[in-house]
Amino acid sequence: MPTWWFYPVILSFLLSLILSDFGKGIGRRFGFIDEPKSDRKRHRSGTSTLGGAAIYISVALVTIVILWSTNHLTAGEINLLHFVGFLLGGLVLIVGGLIDDKLCLRARHSIMFPITAALIAAGFGIGVSKITNPLGGYFEVGEIISFIVTFVWLLGVTYTTKLLDGLDGLAAGVSSVGAFMIALLALSVAYFQPDVALLALVVLGALIGFLVWNTHPASIFLGEGGSTLVGYTIGVLAVIGGSKIATALLVVAIPLFDIIFVLIARYRAGVPLFSGDRRHLHHRLADVGLKPRQIVAVYYVVALLFGLSTLVFESWQKLLALAILFLLSIFSIIWLSQKNSSSAPQL
Repeated sequence: MPTWWFYPVILSFLLSLILSDFGKGIGRRFGFIDEPKSDRKRHRSGTSTLGGAAIYISVALVTIVILWSTNHLTAGEINLLHFVGFLLGGLVLIVGGLIDDKLCLRARHSIMFPITAALIAAGFGIGVSKITNPLGGYFEVGEIISFIVTFVWLLGVTYTTKLLDGLDGLAAGVSSVGAFMIALLALSVAYFQPDVALLALVVLGALIGFLVWNTHPASIFLGEGGSTLVGYTIGVLAVIGGSKIATALLVVAIPLFDIIFVLIARYRAGVPLFSGDRRHLHHRLADVGLKPRQIVAVYYVVALLFGLSTLVFESWQKLLALAILFLLSIFSIIWLSQKNSSSAPQL
């Protein structure tokens, strides 16, 4: 890894750190505030929702500077159009999120921003060219299949972090693990994609800068735009310059499975699928007595352990690890449901 990489990564960190700090006051001044108006929200006072904007501006500025001054981001398989698509899609998410934070849009309206962002990214050529066969080799895919797979993947991981954003430092922290794992994988001898690694490290720097202010008790939140942006960014990193979807999937598997189970539970209960409730795994862990920092630590450790496994696992082993995480998710939710039921007051 070139020693000069240290400078853009540190710049990304410092920009995010400073902009997130400024975002606290700007959010209050212009009304981008998350007020604790429901039982699901544990913060005690109105908190700025401009953290996502700080992350986006930091990543975008540093990326543009690198593109302008060197060819290190375009020397591999990633071209300038990919970066344009990535940054435009992210901008749509941030602007849409700010509108949502201000107007409290309905789910059927707010979903248009993630859909548009995913369409832009896929439309600018960000996509998979092949899918790994767990038994060995690859399946080549055409442009139409690539577009569909990329769109579904980006939309899925975008909503995973959006719905994961229920505790201080959770969505941004898990996304940080994802960026770090993708960077390590891209620097490994088996893949060696320095362009992907550099972009992932720039993203990591911005996420950590934001997390300084977002760890419990948080003084700034991601906001609707930021909660979708971090997932979208990890999704793009997993796709560009060669598919690393398995790595990202193992990092976000627990929250992804949790969301699937929650949506099924809401459907069976006859309530709107995207309504707010306390069915998520992190809510259940809080209900059995775990503190916010402990819950976030559990997610970090699981994401890190299974993320690191991708550095040494073969394709079929990654599939097995994903199956183990699926079973672990089911067991955890069933056990926590029974635990919460037994601890509820009897009438």
